[in-house]
Amino acid sequence: MRGNSVYQAPRGTQDLLPNEVKYWRYVEDTATRVAERFGYQLIRTPIFEETSLFVRAVGESTDIVSKEMYTFEDKGGDSLTLRPEDTAPVLRAYLEHGFASRTQPVKLYYIGSMYRYDRPQAGRLREFHQFGCEAVGDGDPAVDAEAILVAWQLYQELGLTNLSLQLNSIGCPNCRPAYLERLVDHFTKHKVGLCHDCQRRLQMNPLRLLDCKVEGCQPAILAAPSSADNLCDECAEHFEQLRKLLAAFELPVVLNPRLVRGLDYYTRTVFEVWPATVGAQSALGGGGRYDGLMEQLGGKPTPGIGFATGLERIIINIKDQGIVPPEVGRPFLYVAYMGEDAKLPAFKLAGEARRLGIPCVSTLSSRSLKAQMKQANNLGAPFAFILGEQEIAEGTVTVRNMSESRQWQEPQANALEQLLQAKG
Repeated sequence: MRGNSVYQAPRGTQDLLPNEVKYWRYVEDTATRVAERFGYQLIRTPIFEETSLFVRAVGESTDIVSKEMYTFEDKGGDSLTLRPEDTAPVLRAYLEHGFASRTQPVKLYYIGSMYRYDRPQAGRLREFHQFGCEAVGDGDPAVDAEAILVAWQLYQELGLTNLSLQLNSIGCPNCRPAYLERLVDHFTKHKVGLCHDCQRRLQMNPLRLLDCKVEGCQPAILAAPSSADNLCDECAEHFEQLRKLLAAFELPVVLNPRLVRGLDYYTRTVFEVWPATVGAQSALGGGGRYDGLMEQLGGKPTPGIGFATGLERIIINIKDQGIVPPEVGRPFLYVAYMGEDAKLPAFKLAGEARRLGIPCVSTLSSRSLKAQMKQANNLGAPFAFILGEQEIAEGTVTVRNMSESRQWQEPQANALEQLLQAKG
């Protein structure tokens, strides 16, 4: 209790209750399976890092760094930040553990919680969860294509439909300065109609202007010059090769000249996957290439590409499309007993079932057989074993098929063997 009120989860966080966990397990298990099929390996980074890591990597002028990070000073006086994204920590780990000496690209994936202080809304919480992949050490367009295919195959295997792949190239340090000059010139002419944040971005980071969702800024954004029309020859060739590779898989690619993503470290390829009902916060996930990021973190020039997808947004779309994931945590067997003399044998039989790998629940206190069968039904157990005085004397068990409402007697060993076969 807190005064006269009951404690609640902090704003922008949520409890994942047992009836919701099946969605999370479905997404996490599918993501793990798809990533490892492409040769990605799991990495787990700390939940907090030095604040300067994110300032240098994400960009001081971004909303994430300037407005959204959970930053605190620890007892030693160091400034630490709960991770708002995981690309920078993965690259920090790549540098710290000498991954440059391994066969390139090094392909890593992660699943974990991130933290950003923002106004909570559907699919956007202050504690949120991401699955992401990073392929570091190779700049070939085929690496870009494969990273995009990992994301796309994940959504496909989850059963999501009516998606589009939004694609753009934002150039490199060679061609971007000239493009930024054109952007500044364009938006300066429309400065009066821009929102407060865009007027600030015009001075600090003009590329972020294209990412604004404020309605009053849209006319200027729609009329802005396209980055894909201002690429150097090398970036144009990279983008052309990527498009050819993706065309081989017949993905629904939409060339989106306004797509820039929200982080400063992106170069060349950027992409997002959108559902049919697109809105300001509806993108399922996205990413891009970050060929200059390793140098910003103190390493040697090392190309890389990655993406992240929000689990909360995926689950919203799974529910919207009526996809029902398999149940998790449901017992396959319920062991019931009649009479106190049967309590210990029932307890031992349940233990033997679990030892054999059969998910099993048994009643732990005396209650009527009717109440036990009701509990078995509520738990969704497809089978029940019933032990009473007769079964104990004969070394048998009454097997009840809960869905068919029929039962029969079997020797205990036979009954367990039959259950193992039925479980598969």
